[in-house]
Amino acid sequence: MMSRPSPNALPWLGLSGVLLVLDQWAKWLATASLEYARPVAFIDGFWNWTLVHNYGAAFSFLSSAGGWQRWFFTVLALVISAGLTFWLARTPRGDWRTALPYALVIAGAIGNVIDRLRFGYVVDFVDWYVGGWHWPAFNVADACIVGGAIGLVVFSFRHAPDAGKNG
Repeated sequence: MMSRPSPNALPWLGLSGVLLVLDQWAKWLATASLEYARPVAFIDGFWNWTLVHNYGAAFSFLSSAGGWQRWFFTVLALVISAGLTFWLARTPRGDWRTALPYALVIAGAIGNVIDRLRFGYVVDFVDWYVGGWHWPAFNVADACIVGGAIGLVVFSFRHAPDAGKNG
């Protein structure tokens, strides 16, 4: 079993907390300022603010599954967040290449869990498009999850600091 380093990376949860507050504030602002499904141009030809409700997961996956997906994605996000928190406790504080992606994914997962528990859906409002093709609408939490996932992949290619020593 891997021991807990001292100091560990749990303080990175502070970043998760800040991003979680930013996510919830942005969703509140979108809900208070936008009419449902009515685009407001931000950058013509590329970016609208468009309030939509996502009952599924990424790319509206399972959005019309009948309601069970709300609880499935809630439990899945909580389990993943707990697992990543466990691994943060076993990550040295200075290992930002591991801690940062974990903190991002935790922030995004919990941000969307809050929506699912409060509303039964996730509030999305960023609408990127080119011509008639629209990327699925997303929010700050989704951006955190994607950024964290990209970080996990990119940083997984780094060499371990002790690789090649003692042998």
